[in-house]
Amino acid sequence: MEYKPIPPSPARFKPQIIIHGGAGNITPETLPPDRYSQYRESLLTIIGKTHHYMFTPEPSTNTLPSSLSTATYAVALLEDNPLFNAGHGAVFTRDGYNELEASIMVSHPGSYPKRGVGVTGLRHIRNPILLAKAILQHGEDDLLGRHSQSPSANMLDVPNAQGHTLIHGPAAEQLAKQYNLAIVPQSYFYTQTRWDEHTRALERERQNPGKSLATYSKEEYLPQGTVGAVTLDEQGILTVATSTGGLTNKLTGRIGDTPSVGAGFWAEEWAEEGDPSGHAELRCRPGPVVVISDALKGLMADCLPSPFSYNPAFKTPKVVTTRAMAVSGTGNGDSFLRTAAARTVGAMARFGGVSSKEAVSKVAGPGGELEKSAGDRWGSTGEGAGGIIGIEIAEARDDNGMLLDARCGVLQDFNCGGMFRAWVDRRSHAHFRVWQPDGSTPAGYESEDVSGMDLRRASKRSEPIAF
Repeated sequence: MEYKPIPPSPARFKPQIIIHGGAGNITPETLPPDRYSQYRESLLTIIGKTHHYMFTPEPSTNTLPSSLSTATYAVALLEDNPLFNAGHGAVFTRDGYNELEASIMVSHPGSYPKRGVGVTGLRHIRNPILLAKAILQHGEDDLLGRHSQSPSANMLDVPNAQGHTLIHGPAAEQLAKQYNLAIVPQSYFYTQTRWDEHTRALERERQNPGKSLATYSKEEYLPQGTVGAVTLDEQGILTVATSTGGLTNKLTGRIGDTPSVGAGFWAEEWAEEGDPSGHAELRCRPGPVVVISDALKGLMADCLPSPFSYNPAFKTPKVVTTRAMAVSGTGNGDSFLRTAAARTVGAMARFGGVSSKEAVSKVAGPGGELEKSAGDRWGSTGEGAGGIIGIEIAEARDDNGMLLDARCGVLQDFNCGGMFRAWVDRRSHAHFRVWQPDGSTPAGYESEDVSGMDLRRASKRSEPIAF
Protein backbone atom coordinates (compact mmCIF):
# COMPACT_ATOMS: atom_id res chain seq x y z
CA MET A 1 0.00 0.00 0.00
CA GLU A 2 1.05 3.60 -0.50
CA TYR A 3 3.05 4.98 2.39
CA LYS A 4 1.50 8.05 4.03
CA PRO A 5 3.39 9.21 7.12
CA ILE A 6 1.30 10.53 9.98
CA PRO A 7 1.91 14.28 10.45
CA PRO A 8 3.89 15.01 13.62
CA SER A 9 1.93 16.11 16.64
CA PRO A 10 3.10 17.27 20.07
CA ALA A 11 4.28 14.61 22.51
CA ARG A 12 3.08 11.50 20.72
CA PHE A 13 5.48 9.24 22.60
CA LYS A 14 7.53 9.13 25.74
CA PRO A 15 11.23 9.34 24.84
CA GLN A 16 13.06 6.05 25.33
CA ILE A 17 16.65 4.83 25.14
CA ILE A 18 18.65 1.61 25.21
CA ILE A 19 22.44 1.40 24.85
CA HIS A 20 24.98 -1.39 24.45
CA GLY A 21 28.70 -1.67 25.08
CA GLY A 22 29.70 -4.84 23.23
CA ALA A 23 28.95 -8.56 23.10
CA GLY A 24 30.91 -11.76 22.80
CA ASN A 25 32.76 -14.22 25.01
CA ILE A 26 31.72 -12.37 28.18
CA THR A 27 31.45 -14.90 30.99
CA PRO A 28 32.32 -15.00 34.71
CA GLU A 29 35.59 -16.64 33.66
CA THR A 30 36.53 -13.79 31.28
CA LEU A 31 34.96 -10.92 33.25
CA PRO A 32 36.11 -10.82 36.90
CA PRO A 33 33.91 -9.04 39.48
CA ASP A 34 36.02 -5.87 39.63
CA ARG A 35 35.94 -5.44 35.86
CA TYR A 36 32.23 -6.21 35.84
CA SER A 37 31.68 -3.43 38.39
CA GLN A 38 33.52 -0.96 36.16
CA TYR A 39 31.23 -1.76 33.22
CA ARG A 40 28.18 -1.58 35.46
CA GLU A 41 29.08 1.83 36.88
CA SER A 42 30.05 3.23 33.49
CA LEU A 43 26.92 2.14 31.64
CA LEU A 44 24.63 3.31 34.43
CA THR A 45 26.40 6.67 34.60
CA ILE A 46 26.09 7.10 30.83
CA ILE A 47 22.41 6.10 30.78
CA GLY A 48 21.79 8.49 33.70
CA LYS A 49 23.52 11.41 32.00
CA THR A 50 21.71 10.72 28.74
CA HIS A 51 18.34 10.45 30.47
CA HIS A 52 18.98 13.85 32.06
CA TYR A 53 19.87 15.24 28.63
CA MET A 54 16.88 13.77 26.79
CA PHE A 55 14.39 15.25 29.26
CA THR A 56 15.99 18.70 29.43
CA PRO A 57 14.20 21.12 27.04
CA GLU A 58 16.40 22.93 24.56
CA PRO A 59 16.46 26.65 25.44
CA SER A 60 15.95 27.87 21.86
CA THR A 61 12.79 25.83 21.21
CA ASN A 62 11.63 24.72 24.68
CA THR A 63 11.21 21.23 23.24
CA LEU A 64 12.98 18.04 24.20
CA PRO A 65 16.02 16.99 22.17
CA SER A 66 15.49 14.94 19.03
CA SER A 67 16.27 11.25 18.99
CA LEU A 68 19.23 12.09 16.71
CA SER A 69 20.71 14.43 19.30
CA THR A 70 20.10 11.99 22.16
CA ALA A 71 21.60 8.99 20.36
CA THR A 72 24.77 10.84 19.39
CA TYR A 73 25.07 12.29 22.90
CA ALA A 74 25.02 8.78 24.40
CA VAL A 75 27.44 7.27 21.88
CA ALA A 76 29.90 10.16 22.26
CA LEU A 77 30.00 9.40 26.00
CA LEU A 78 30.68 5.74 25.20
CA GLU A 79 33.42 6.74 22.75
CA ASP A 80 35.12 8.81 25.45
CA ASN A 81 35.12 5.95 27.97
CA PRO A 82 38.24 3.72 27.69
CA LEU A 83 36.32 0.61 28.81
CA PHE A 84 34.59 0.37 25.46
CA ASN A 85 35.81 -0.55 22.00
CA ALA A 86 35.18 2.84 20.38
CA GLY A 87 37.05 6.15 20.38
CA HIS A 88 39.48 6.33 23.30
CA GLY A 89 39.83 2.63 24.03
CA ALA A 90 39.39 1.27 20.51
CA VAL A 91 41.15 -1.99 19.66
CA PHE A 92 44.28 -2.24 17.51
CA THR A 93 44.72 -3.73 14.05
CA ARG A 94 47.37 -6.41 13.52
CA ASP A 95 49.77 -3.63 12.53
CA GLY A 96 49.11 -1.62 15.69
CA TYR A 97 46.79 1.06 14.32
CA ASN A 98 43.43 2.27 15.60
CA GLU A 99 40.92 2.46 12.74
CA LEU A 100 37.47 3.59 13.77
CA GLU A 101 34.00 3.32 12.25
CA ALA A 102 30.60 4.82 13.01
CA SER A 103 27.10 5.11 11.60
CA ILE A 104 23.76 6.74 12.18
CA MET A 105 20.24 6.26 10.78
CA VAL A 106 16.76 7.67 11.41
CA SER A 107 13.46 5.89 10.92
CA HIS A 108 11.30 8.64 9.42
CA PRO A 109 11.83 9.09 5.66
CA GLY A 110 11.20 12.84 5.81
CA SER A 111 13.68 13.63 8.58
CA TYR A 112 16.91 13.77 6.55
CA PRO A 113 17.33 13.03 2.82
CA LYS A 114 20.14 10.52 3.30
CA ARG A 115 18.41 8.87 6.30
CA GLY A 116 21.53 6.84 7.09
CA VAL A 117 25.31 7.22 6.70
CA GLY A 118 28.49 5.41 7.69
CA VAL A 119 32.14 6.43 8.05
CA THR A 120 35.11 4.10 8.22
CA GLY A 121 38.90 3.94 8.29
CA LEU A 122 39.18 6.89 10.70
CA ARG A 123 42.49 7.40 12.53
CA HIS A 124 42.28 10.95 13.82
CA ILE A 125 38.63 11.79 14.62
CA ARG A 126 38.02 11.96 18.35
CA ASN A 127 34.30 11.19 18.10
CA PRO A 128 33.45 9.34 14.89
CA ILE A 129 29.73 9.42 15.74
CA LEU A 130 29.75 13.22 15.47
CA LEU A 131 31.14 12.95 11.94
CA ALA A 132 28.36 10.54 10.96
CA LYS A 133 25.81 12.92 12.45
CA ALA A 134 27.25 15.92 10.59
CA ILE A 135 27.20 14.12 7.24
CA LEU A 136 23.57 13.16 7.84
CA GLN A 137 22.59 16.71 8.76
CA HIS A 138 24.36 18.20 5.72
CA GLY A 139 22.67 15.71 3.41
CA GLU A 140 20.26 18.05 1.66
CA ASP A 141 22.90 20.71 0.98
CA ASP A 142 25.31 18.03 -0.25
CA LEU A 143 22.75 16.47 -2.58
CA LEU A 144 22.00 19.88 -4.11
CA GLY A 145 25.66 20.92 -4.32
CA ARG A 146 25.42 23.76 -1.83
CA HIS A 147 28.30 25.02 0.32
CA SER A 148 30.97 23.25 -1.71
CA GLN A 149 34.59 23.88 -0.78
CA SER A 150 37.52 24.04 -3.18
CA PRO A 151 40.48 21.82 -2.26
CA SER A 152 43.61 23.41 -0.86
CA ALA A 153 47.11 22.26 -1.68
CA ASN A 154 47.88 18.67 -0.72
CA MET A 155 44.18 17.97 -0.09
CA LEU A 156 41.75 15.64 -1.79
CA ASP A 157 38.97 17.10 -3.90
CA VAL A 158 36.21 16.76 -1.32
CA PRO A 159 33.85 19.71 -1.77
CA ASN A 160 31.24 18.01 0.42
CA ALA A 161 29.88 14.53 1.13
CA GLN A 162 27.99 14.49 -2.19
CA GLY A 163 25.18 11.95 -2.27
CA HIS A 164 27.38 9.29 -0.67
CA THR A 165 26.22 7.04 2.13
CA LEU A 166 29.52 5.37 3.10
CA ILE A 167 32.77 7.36 3.17
CA HIS A 168 36.23 6.02 4.01
CA GLY A 169 39.53 7.21 5.40
CA PRO A 170 41.20 10.48 4.34
CA ALA A 171 38.12 11.80 2.54
CA ALA A 172 36.00 11.27 5.64
CA GLU A 173 38.60 12.89 7.86
CA GLN A 174 38.80 15.87 5.50
CA LEU A 175 35.06 16.32 5.91
CA ALA A 176 35.52 16.27 9.68
CA LYS A 177 37.94 19.17 9.39
CA GLN A 178 35.42 21.08 7.27
CA TYR A 179 32.82 20.49 9.98
CA ASN A 180 35.29 21.72 12.65
CA LEU A 181 35.23 18.44 14.57
CA ALA A 182 37.96 17.53 17.03
CA ILE A 183 41.07 16.05 15.38
CA VAL A 184 43.47 14.05 17.56
CA PRO A 185 46.74 12.14 17.12
CA GLN A 186 46.74 8.34 17.03
CA SER A 187 48.10 8.32 20.58
CA TYR A 188 44.76 9.64 21.86
CA PHE A 189 43.10 6.27 21.25
CA TYR A 190 45.80 4.24 23.01
CA THR A 191 45.09 2.42 26.25
CA GLN A 192 47.40 -0.06 27.92
CA THR A 193 44.59 -2.59 28.30
CA ARG A 194 43.91 -2.69 24.57
CA TRP A 195 47.61 -2.84 23.74
CA ASP A 196 48.10 -5.78 26.08
CA GLU A 197 45.12 -7.60 24.54
CA HIS A 198 46.59 -6.92 21.10
CA THR A 199 50.05 -8.28 21.87
CA ARG A 200 48.88 -11.30 23.92
CA ALA A 201 46.55 -12.44 21.17
CA LEU A 202 49.20 -12.11 18.47
CA GLU A 203 51.64 -14.10 20.61
CA ARG A 204 49.08 -16.87 21.22
CA GLU A 205 48.54 -17.10 17.48
CA ARG A 206 52.29 -17.35 16.83
CA GLN A 207 52.74 -20.05 19.46
CA ASN A 208 49.77 -22.11 18.23
CA PRO A 209 49.69 -21.78 14.43
CA GLY A 210 46.49 -23.14 12.96
CA LYS A 211 44.91 -23.51 16.40
CA SER A 212 44.67 -19.97 17.78
CA LEU A 213 43.29 -16.77 16.27
CA ALA A 214 44.49 -13.28 17.17
CA THR A 215 40.90 -12.06 16.85
CA TYR A 216 39.25 -14.51 19.28
CA SER A 217 40.01 -16.43 22.44
CA LYS A 218 38.01 -18.84 24.56
CA GLU A 219 40.07 -17.88 27.62
CA GLU A 220 39.86 -14.10 27.24
CA TYR A 221 37.20 -11.60 26.20
CA LEU A 222 38.76 -9.96 23.16
CA PRO A 223 36.50 -7.09 22.07
CA GLN A 224 34.94 -7.72 18.69
CA GLY A 225 31.83 -5.65 19.21
CA THR A 226 30.70 -2.06 19.26
CA VAL A 227 28.94 0.58 21.27
CA GLY A 228 25.53 1.83 20.25
CA ALA A 229 22.34 3.60 21.20
CA VAL A 230 18.77 3.46 19.96
CA THR A 231 16.50 6.33 20.96
CA LEU A 232 12.89 7.41 20.54
CA ASP A 233 11.78 11.03 20.75
CA GLU A 234 8.35 12.47 21.52
CA GLN A 235 7.60 12.85 17.80
CA GLY A 236 7.86 9.11 17.30
CA ILE A 237 11.16 9.23 15.38
CA LEU A 238 13.75 6.56 16.08
CA THR A 239 17.51 6.95 15.70
CA VAL A 240 20.22 4.30 15.84
CA ALA A 241 23.85 5.35 16.39
CA THR A 242 26.73 2.87 16.43
CA SER A 243 30.52 3.21 16.80
CA THR A 244 33.45 0.80 17.03
CA GLY A 245 37.15 0.11 16.74
CA GLY A 246 36.30 -3.19 15.05
CA LEU A 247 37.68 -6.65 15.76
CA THR A 248 40.75 -6.98 17.94
CA ASN A 249 43.68 -7.56 15.55
CA LYS A 250 41.62 -7.08 12.43
CA LEU A 251 43.50 -6.50 9.18
CA THR A 252 44.47 -2.88 8.63
CA GLY A 253 41.92 -1.55 6.16
CA ARG A 254 39.19 -4.01 7.10
CA ILE A 255 35.66 -2.57 6.98
CA GLY A 256 33.08 -4.09 9.28
CA ASP A 257 29.35 -4.07 9.78
CA THR A 258 29.18 -0.92 11.91
CA PRO A 259 29.36 1.56 9.00
CA SER A 260 27.62 -0.75 6.52
CA VAL A 261 23.93 0.08 6.11
CA GLY A 262 21.74 -2.93 6.83
CA ALA A 263 24.47 -5.03 8.43
CA GLY A 264 25.20 -3.52 11.84
CA PHE A 265 22.39 -0.98 11.97
CA TRP A 266 18.98 -0.25 10.51
CA ALA A 267 15.99 2.06 11.11
CA GLU A 268 12.72 2.10 9.20
CA GLU A 269 9.12 3.31 9.32
CA TRP A 270 6.23 1.94 7.28
CA ALA A 271 2.44 1.62 7.15
CA GLU A 272 0.43 -1.57 6.86
CA GLU A 273 -3.23 -2.51 6.69
CA GLY A 274 -4.62 -3.85 9.92
CA ASP A 275 -2.26 -4.65 12.75
CA PRO A 276 -0.73 -8.03 11.85
CA SER A 277 1.88 -7.97 14.61
CA GLY A 278 -0.41 -6.49 17.26
CA HIS A 279 -3.80 -7.21 18.73
CA ALA A 280 -6.11 -9.64 16.99
CA GLU A 281 -8.99 -7.20 17.51
CA LEU A 282 -7.29 -4.64 15.29
CA ARG A 283 -6.49 -6.81 12.30
CA CYS A 284 -8.09 -5.60 9.11
CA ARG A 285 -11.45 -7.34 8.73
CA PRO A 286 -15.08 -6.33 8.20
CA GLY A 287 -17.33 -5.43 11.08
CA PRO A 288 -17.03 -3.49 14.32
CA VAL A 289 -13.88 -3.56 16.37
CA VAL A 290 -13.97 -3.15 20.14
CA VAL A 291 -10.59 -1.97 21.41
CA ILE A 292 -11.18 -0.55 24.88
CA SER A 293 -10.05 -2.80 27.70
CA ASP A 294 -8.04 -2.40 30.88
CA ALA A 295 -5.18 -4.36 29.38
CA LEU A 296 -5.12 -2.21 26.26
CA LYS A 297 -5.32 1.00 28.27
CA GLY A 298 -2.31 -0.11 30.27
CA LEU A 299 -0.39 -1.00 27.14
CA MET A 300 -1.08 2.39 25.62
CA ALA A 301 -0.09 4.13 28.84
CA ASP A 302 3.33 2.48 28.61
CA CYS A 303 4.30 4.50 25.57
CA LEU A 304 2.06 7.56 25.45
CA PRO A 305 2.90 10.72 27.42
CA SER A 306 -0.11 10.12 29.65
CA PRO A 307 -2.67 7.31 29.86
CA PHE A 308 -5.47 9.70 28.93
CA SER A 309 -3.96 11.30 25.81
CA TYR A 310 -5.90 9.15 23.36
CA ASN A 311 -9.53 9.04 22.27
CA PRO A 312 -11.48 5.77 22.60
CA ALA A 313 -13.14 4.27 19.57
CA PHE A 314 -15.61 1.41 19.43
CA LYS A 315 -16.20 0.90 15.72
CA THR A 316 -14.03 1.27 12.67
CA PRO A 317 -14.32 -0.11 9.15
CA LYS A 318 -10.57 -0.04 8.59
CA VAL A 319 -7.34 -0.05 10.57
CA VAL A 320 -3.99 1.31 9.36
CA THR A 321 -0.94 0.83 11.54
CA THR A 322 2.22 2.90 11.31
CA ARG A 323 5.19 0.91 12.60
CA ALA A 324 8.82 1.82 13.10
CA MET A 325 11.89 0.01 14.37
CA ALA A 326 15.58 0.73 14.84
CA VAL A 327 18.31 -1.74 15.81
CA SER A 328 22.03 -1.72 16.55
CA GLY A 329 24.17 -4.83 16.44
CA THR A 330 27.32 -5.81 18.29
CA GLY A 331 29.56 -8.84 18.02
CA ASN A 332 31.38 -10.51 15.16
CA GLY A 333 30.84 -7.93 12.44
CA ASP A 334 31.72 -10.17 9.53
CA SER A 335 28.82 -12.45 10.48
CA PHE A 336 26.50 -9.43 10.60
CA LEU A 337 27.69 -8.54 7.09
CA ARG A 338 27.13 -12.05 5.74
CA THR A 339 23.56 -12.15 7.02
CA ALA A 340 22.69 -8.45 6.50
CA ALA A 341 21.56 -8.89 10.08
CA ALA A 342 19.99 -5.53 10.90
CA ARG A 343 18.09 -5.24 7.60
CA THR A 344 16.98 -8.85 7.97
CA VAL A 345 15.37 -7.92 11.29
CA GLY A 346 13.58 -5.04 9.58
CA ALA A 347 12.46 -7.19 6.65
CA MET A 348 11.07 -9.87 8.95
CA ALA A 349 9.11 -7.25 10.88
CA ARG A 350 7.85 -5.39 7.83
CA PHE A 351 7.10 -8.19 5.40
CA GLY A 352 6.73 -11.15 7.75
CA GLY A 353 4.00 -9.68 9.93
CA VAL A 354 5.87 -10.37 13.17
CA SER A 355 6.94 -8.05 15.96
CA SER A 356 10.42 -6.56 15.84
CA LYS A 357 11.09 -8.34 19.13
CA GLU A 358 10.45 -11.71 17.51
CA ALA A 359 12.53 -10.71 14.49
CA VAL A 360 15.50 -9.75 16.69
CA SER A 361 15.40 -13.14 18.39
CA LYS A 362 15.22 -14.99 15.08
CA VAL A 363 18.38 -13.24 13.92
CA ALA A 364 20.47 -12.66 17.07
CA GLY A 365 18.99 -15.04 19.62
CA PRO A 366 20.25 -18.55 20.40
CA GLY A 367 19.99 -20.71 17.28
CA GLY A 368 19.21 -17.68 15.10
CA GLU A 369 20.53 -16.63 11.72
CA LEU A 370 23.76 -15.20 13.11
CA GLU A 371 24.61 -18.41 14.94
CA LYS A 372 23.68 -20.53 11.93
CA SER A 373 26.00 -18.49 9.71
CA ALA A 374 29.02 -19.84 11.61
CA GLY A 375 28.24 -23.44 10.68
CA ASP A 376 30.50 -25.99 12.33
CA ARG A 377 32.87 -23.19 13.40
CA TRP A 378 30.37 -21.96 15.98
CA GLY A 379 32.06 -21.54 19.35
CA SER A 380 35.62 -21.85 18.05
CA THR A 381 36.34 -18.72 15.96
CA GLY A 382 33.95 -16.09 17.31
CA GLU A 383 31.93 -16.22 14.11
CA GLY A 384 28.19 -15.73 14.51
CA ALA A 385 28.52 -14.42 18.06
CA GLY A 386 26.67 -11.22 18.85
CA GLY A 387 23.55 -9.44 19.94
CA ILE A 388 21.10 -6.75 18.88
CA ILE A 389 19.36 -3.97 20.79
CA GLY A 390 16.58 -1.72 19.52
CA ILE A 391 13.22 -0.05 19.96
CA GLU A 392 9.94 -0.69 18.14
CA ILE A 393 6.81 1.45 18.08
CA ALA A 394 3.38 1.16 16.50
CA GLU A 395 0.28 3.35 16.17
CA ALA A 396 -2.99 1.85 14.97
CA ARG A 397 -5.59 4.33 13.71
CA ASP A 398 -8.93 4.17 11.97
CA ASP A 399 -9.50 5.90 8.64
CA ASN A 400 -10.62 9.02 10.49
CA GLY A 401 -7.19 9.26 12.10
CA MET A 402 -8.45 8.28 15.55
CA LEU A 403 -5.86 6.48 17.65
CA LEU A 404 -6.92 2.93 18.54
CA ASP A 405 -3.71 1.55 19.97
CA ALA A 406 -0.13 2.67 20.57
CA ARG A 407 2.73 0.54 21.82
CA CYS A 408 6.48 0.69 22.09
CA GLY A 409 9.26 -1.18 23.80
CA VAL A 410 12.95 -1.94 23.88
CA LEU A 411 14.41 -4.93 22.04
CA GLN A 412 17.36 -7.07 23.07
CA ASP A 413 18.68 -10.55 22.47
CA PHE A 414 22.06 -12.24 22.06
CA ASN A 415 23.47 -15.68 21.41
CA CYS A 416 26.87 -15.53 23.10
CA GLY A 417 28.34 -15.34 26.59
CA GLY A 418 26.99 -11.88 27.31
CA MET A 419 26.09 -8.42 26.05
CA PHE A 420 26.69 -5.18 27.97
CA ARG A 421 23.48 -3.13 27.87
CA ALA A 422 21.42 -0.61 29.82
CA TRP A 423 18.08 1.05 29.31
CA VAL A 424 15.43 3.15 31.05
CA ASP A 425 11.87 1.88 31.43
CA ARG A 426 8.61 3.88 31.34
CA ARG A 427 8.83 4.50 35.10
CA SER A 428 12.23 6.18 34.60
CA HIS A 429 14.01 3.28 36.27
CA ALA A 430 17.45 2.27 35.01
CA HIS A 431 18.25 -1.33 34.08
CA PHE A 432 21.66 -2.92 33.51
CA ARG A 433 22.38 -6.36 32.13
CA VAL A 434 25.33 -8.43 30.98
CA TRP A 435 24.02 -11.94 31.15
CA GLN A 436 20.52 -13.37 31.56
CA PRO A 437 17.35 -11.39 30.82
CA ASP A 438 16.14 -11.85 34.41
CA GLY A 439 19.22 -10.08 35.78
CA SER A 440 20.59 -13.08 37.65
CA THR A 441 24.30 -12.89 38.45
CA PRO A 442 26.89 -15.32 39.80
CA ALA A 443 28.00 -15.19 43.41
CA GLY A 444 30.45 -12.38 44.11
CA TYR A 445 29.01 -10.00 41.51
CA GLU A 446 26.90 -6.92 42.10
CA SER A 447 23.30 -7.51 41.09
CA GLU A 448 22.30 -6.81 37.51
CA ASP A 449 18.86 -5.86 38.78
CA VAL A 450 19.07 -2.10 39.39
CA SER A 451 15.52 -1.27 38.34
CA GLY A 452 14.92 0.58 41.60
CA MET A 453 17.08 3.52 40.49
CA ASP A 454 14.67 6.34 39.72
CA LEU A 455 16.07 8.68 37.08
CA ARG A 456 13.19 11.14 37.25
CA ARG A 457 14.76 12.67 40.33
CA ALA A 458 18.13 12.74 38.60
CA SER A 459 16.73 14.65 35.62
CA LYS A 460 15.75 17.53 37.92
CA ARG A 461 19.23 17.94 39.34
CA SER A 462 21.61 20.58 38.08
CA GLU A 463 24.17 17.83 37.43
CA PRO A 464 23.48 14.43 35.87
CA ILE A 465 23.25 11.54 38.28
CA ALA A 466 26.38 9.50 38.94
CA PHE A 467 25.95 5.94 40.16
